[in-house]
Amino acid sequence: MTAGLLYLSVRPQRDAADAEYASFREAARLGVDELAQHDLVAQPLPDDTFDRFSGIFIGGSPFNVADPESTKPEAQRRVEDDLVRIATAALENRTAALFTCYGIGVVTRLLGGEVTRAFPESTGPTVIDLTEGGRADPVFGALANRFTAFTAHKEGTATVPPGATLLAQNEACPVQAYRAGERLYATQFHPEPTGKAFTERMTFYRNDGYFDVNDFDGVAGRVLAASVTEPARMLHAFASRFGTR
Repeated sequence: MTAGLLYLSVRPQRDAADAEYASFREAARLGVDELAQHDLVAQPLPDDTFDRFSGIFIGGSPFNVADPESTKPEAQRRVEDDLVRIATAALENRTAALFTCYGIGVVTRLLGGEVTRAFPESTGPTVIDLTEGGRADPVFGALANRFTAFTAHKEGTATVPPGATLLAQNEACPVQAYRAGERLYATQFHPEPTGKAFTERMTFYRNDGYFDVNDFDGVAGRVLAASVTEPARMLHAFASRFGTR
């Protein structure tokens, strides 16, 4: 049995996924040999994943959980089924998992919560506050009580799902992060990118409705001007805690 960490890409855009992998690796302070990579859009989850990996990072995606099932492409439906498998394994302590952005919707739905279009956030930096549960959490607890992170999403979680512990919140999106059980984490914000990496990602989604395409330079300027340090510390804490069994 190999104890290690895995990054799962759920982005159809290969270049964007490769850049996201690099951001996760650098933010978590991991070498190339310390963080494996798998494209979940191109290939199903390998059957031996939970034997090989003690912790899993799940990246973001332009997919939306709240879209009608009839409109979802086959790849998205398969991805969501595999993400449910991962979340279930984390709830059963067979691995640890950190779902980000799109993935929080999959976990929320699995836990019986509501995913809604009522709490979108435009592309850019946002201020987030830790809750009492966040301050006591072994992964989030070392962060500043208030910090800045990057967001870009069209849907969100209405209230913390049944049985989960709310870790972080803000006014625009009341559920920014939570933990279910001891090993399942989910964040609405993107914890991995630097400002430079986030602006580079914006180019892949320039026409996808996350921001006014005519204000690309203005949005990019606000991203580059933001001081974003705490989310990467959370990723490093997750890797340190769950990188070995």
